[in-house]
Amino acid sequence: MNICVIGTGYVGLVSGVCFSDIGNKVTCVDIDENKISNLKKGIIPIYEPGLEELVLKNIKENRLSFTTQLDKALDEADVVLIAVGTPPKENGEADLRFVEAVATSIGKNLNGYKVIVTKSTVPVGTGKWIKGIIEKEAGHSNFDVASNPEFLREGSAIYDTMNMERAVIGVESDKAKEVLTELHKPFNTNIVVADIETAEMIKYAANAFLATKISFINEIANICELVGADVTKVAEGMGYDNRIGKAFLAAGIGYGGSCFPKDTNALINIAANVGYNLRIVKDVENVNAMQRFRVYDKVKEAFNGELEGKKLAVLGLAFKPNTDDMRAAPSIDVIPKLLEDGADVIAYDPVAMANAKREIANLNTVNSYEEAVQGADAVIVLTDWKEFKDLDLADLKKKLKQPVLIDGRNMFDLNQMADLGYYYASIGRRTVNKL
Repeated sequence: MNICVIGTGYVGLVSGVCFSDIGNKVTCVDIDENKISNLKKGIIPIYEPGLEELVLKNIKENRLSFTTQLDKALDEADVVLIAVGTPPKENGEADLRFVEAVATSIGKNLNGYKVIVTKSTVPVGTGKWIKGIIEKEAGHSNFDVASNPEFLREGSAIYDTMNMERAVIGVESDKAKEVLTELHKPFNTNIVVADIETAEMIKYAANAFLATKISFINEIANICELVGADVTKVAEGMGYDNRIGKAFLAAGIGYGGSCFPKDTNALINIAANVGYNLRIVKDVENVNAMQRFRVYDKVKEAFNGELEGKKLAVLGLAFKPNTDDMRAAPSIDVIPKLLEDGADVIAYDPVAMANAKREIANLNTVNSYEEAVQGADAVIVLTDWKEFKDLDLADLKKKLKQPVLIDGRNMFDLNQMADLGYYYASIGRRTVNKL
């Protein structure tokens, strides 16, 4: 099948590469000439494990190409995927300017029947709106519009796409259903067929529910600290109930990234626009906004409120491991608070430091965790990279001025930290060797 993917951001690039890897001929389109030039050379604009290798492989095998010329890419396409950004406006609504521009261009260049699919996360009703734009520009209705939302996770996007748990297909015609079902057959996945509005809603509902699980367990964690319970055991006990499940019950400093914050806010606005007050999701967002400051509070507590002149080593800047994405990362909120209090913050992240410097003013970074922790009064873990999980804790202690570790990701065993002599504060668990 010939596929045209419009937009080479996270969703578009990963989707295009994976569709090419299962045997389709894919052309990825973007208006950014520099990005396209780099992609032709196999230079990837985002950090995602395995993506560079897969791009180079499929370019070499002539299944994957990149261009800035939408008209030529559309000519041979059977399926057109719209995968441009839908960033939040100031009021939380999804900004559809890029989607509108793409729909207009498709309409102007449409040369025959195509299935035009929104891969971007868009508000309910966007599919019909896109259809109207294309129909107006093309002067005919010899096309189908469909919805096929993505459910990949940054850091494991290739795996999630190639081993997708389900493919959601929102269609208006049997022809579009047949085309998109055939496209997803090689993935051997569950295919959910619905109308377009339902498919659009599934994406928002899924992300809002996962965000709710995160905020719920974080509230439970905060209570656990007050009553002397251990949230990790609470989560374990809950997770064996198959009605609840273990996923997304890891207490910490809240969610970030490009999806959950944007999509929960957008869903709140979708509800408000039809006159419904979405109370639960509003509270999910409020809990998440406050949770990231739990680490800041624990640092303050460790030093009796006085951070002036303290050297604090921050490990992890990206919102999660295996990505360089800084969107809504807790570090963006936590580090400025520490700096305001006069702390000397030294940060290290395996891949996100360049992006972090664009987001956090006066950020001081070093090239290794050893440099960051040497002589530090405390270590603060904000991202649970494997490199940090595998630290030699006894060796780390020798490098520190004081054995203080504040863990926003609950990476280490309480008994081990106690035996090693650390002051160790985590989320939803007792503080070890509290002064």
